[in-house]
Amino acid sequence: MIHIQSLNYAVKSRTIIKDLNLFVDKGEFVSIIGANGAGKSSLLKLIAGEWKPDSGELRMRGESLHSLSMKEMAKFRGYLHQSNSMDIPFTVEEIVAMGRYQHRATGLDEAIVAECMTLCSLDHLRTRSIRELSGGEQQRVHFARVLAQLWDVEGGVLLLDEPISNMDIQYQHQTLAIAKSLCKIGFTVIAVLHDLNLVAQYSDRVLMMKSGRAWWYGIPNEVFKQQHIYTIFGIDSHTQVNPKNLVTQVEVVPLVYDIHEINSFHRQQREEDRVLVDSVIS
Repeated sequence: MIHIQSLNYAVKSRTIIKDLNLFVDKGEFVSIIGANGAGKSSLLKLIAGEWKPDSGELRMRGESLHSLSMKEMAKFRGYLHQSNSMDIPFTVEEIVAMGRYQHRATGLDEAIVAECMTLCSLDHLRTRSIRELSGGEQQRVHFARVLAQLWDVEGGVLLLDEPISNMDIQYQHQTLAIAKSLCKIGFTVIAVLHDLNLVAQYSDRVLMMKSGRAWWYGIPNEVFKQQHIYTIFGIDSHTQVNPKNLVTQVEVVPLVYDIHEINSFHRQQREEDRVLVDSVIS
């Protein structure tokens, strides 16, 4: 479905993506994870066709992205950006309906828009201005818009860049469960996510990135190792497989700081207090 070979991308002299290889099969849910600046969103922009690589091959549904226009890709590829701010006060229903613009009118557009709004729990917001909504509600609206774009497509490709940011826990799971369900009818989903436990619950495979490279790629149980997590994120963790569902669980070891060691003002105050106490005792 998606085949990437020796992909390279740089801005001026800064390498963003370096010699990256990736294969995502039809019907798979793949999550991309990594620290800030690892190249996750950049890779998604390249897969979406918004950026052009400096070198390498990128094929989607058997065709080279170089041979496809953005209009042609929009017929089967939906892309939810990390930021979707809008200054014009469109209503929720109007924004979701925007997902149908690249399709020739079929008479089903209204029903598709209504179904996607209901699925994303937006019916009660349909006439509200997007500017009146919270960040999490806005994200759900744009997710519904992308769903409407692909709702009647065979074998669509859904690209999601931090789709659950600002959402309540309920809607985080709802969003990922909807995306996961599309894989059962042949959709391919690639999502940039941060919560490792949500990644483990919903992903078929996980791409761990660092410094623009693919460091590990495989099923969550293989990728989520203590040493791997430390290498990518620089933090200690404990991992175990839940015997009930065989899903990997990641528990991050909390960091503990001594405020007197990291704050010079309070360190000085503590020293002065100690001198005072010592003088009183003596």
